[in-house]
Amino acid sequence: MRQRFVNHYKNSYRRNIIISIVVFFVVFFCFQMALSSLSRQTEEEEMQTLKNAISRNITQCYAVEGSYPQSLDYLKKNYGLHYDETRYFVDYQPLGANILPEVTIIRRGGSK
Repeated sequence: MRQRFVNHYKNSYRRNIIISIVVFFVVFFCFQMALSSLSRQTEEEEMQTLKNAISRNITQCYAVEGSYPQSLDYLKKNYGLHYDETRYFVDYQPLGANILPEVTIIRRGGSK
């Protein structure tokens, strides 16, 4: 009679351990997914902030000087444009003094 209860206790203990491990991994997976989503959202917001800053500086330069800047370095030097050049590559193509330049922003691979 006693043997029956001992085996039942061992099986119940094993089942509880397995359930605990499964629950731990499910919670861990959900946490990782939430963290990954938050990271992607932050990166998208950083990219949009950079686009807005460059656009604002280009527009300000045109309003003040009457022509668009001829280089990105000009915006950095005279209009206070700052960004992490290790994270983003900015391709700035001036098309003329009175034509809005083409700006392409690319996130570099080593951003993390």
